[in-house]
Amino acid sequence: MRYVNLAKIPRPVSRLVFGCAFPAMNAGEDVSELLDEAFKAGMTAFDTAENYGLSEVGLGNWMASRKNRDSVTVITKGCHPYGHPRVTPEDLRHDFDQSLQRLRTDHVDVYMLHRDDPARPVGPIMEALNEYVREGKTLRIGASNWTLERLIEANAYAQEHGLEPFSVISPNYSLARQLGDPWGGCTALTGEEHEADRAWCAQSGVTVIAYASLAHGFLAGKIPSSEPERLEASLDEGGRRGYFHPDNLERLRRAEELAAKRGCSVAQIALAYVLTDPLGLLPAVSATKPKHMQANVAALDIALSEEERAWLDLQA
Repeated sequence: MRYVNLAKIPRPVSRLVFGCAFPAMNAGEDVSELLDEAFKAGMTAFDTAENYGLSEVGLGNWMASRKNRDSVTVITKGCHPYGHPRVTPEDLRHDFDQSLQRLRTDHVDVYMLHRDDPARPVGPIMEALNEYVREGKTLRIGASNWTLERLIEANAYAQEHGLEPFSVISPNYSLARQLGDPWGGCTALTGEEHEADRAWCAQSGVTVIAYASLAHGFLAGKIPSSEPERLEASLDEGGRRGYFHPDNLERLRRAEELAAKRGCSVAQIALAYVLTDPLGLLPAVSATKPKHMQANVAALDIALSEEERAWLDLQA
């Protein structure tokens, strides 16, 4: 297992982050054996959120039963909108304290804002987040689905006021371009239109946790590109709106071709595409069965050349 060392987190974090947003975990089912297998395979970081149903509760119960909190990196998120923007100090305090209770811990390793509210100034929210940093209740803070402009604004405020800046971000990044907004307020890091975003990430040294690296199942390889109608029907509304597009069908077809040549799965090629990005991204990936999780881990050993990456992305 390869690791990326994250400053201020006193343990190694695997290149693959276990995503805790899948139906069984959201519904509160006991998935302890699956979490055991992920941990055994070296996936020590777990990504959850306040709005992922009972996901935080399940993760907290698992850590308590295994007594492994000191060996686990916990990433959670709050201030998700419920019909209206909730990026306020008051909503933050509610969600943060609730997450600590659900997770059965006195701190999280990374706390991120799940969405932004561009109408609100960044100052009060950065001040509120830093209260938890000073109290040792979170080691790092970050933002999911914030635009580059707002990230720069927030970190400039932090620098001016001697505060901890955002050092972790979580946008979408996958071989399949996010061509529509899947769930509202979503941002991406792929494509020429986000070249400035990637340059900023490289320059600032932020840690990038990429969500939907398999495009919400579009790149899972379960249904081939030659059956577009069946593939479209297999996706939920967000997956269809975000990823079902002729260009992405061609990317999927090329991933199938390369997987056949390499003797691996389509999903492994899609993950290898993310893992071989020069930014050193950490893909957050879910799995419902140990064999699928182990196959995801095996993608770490697939090295794609620059030429292969360009060809997969229709650039060659």
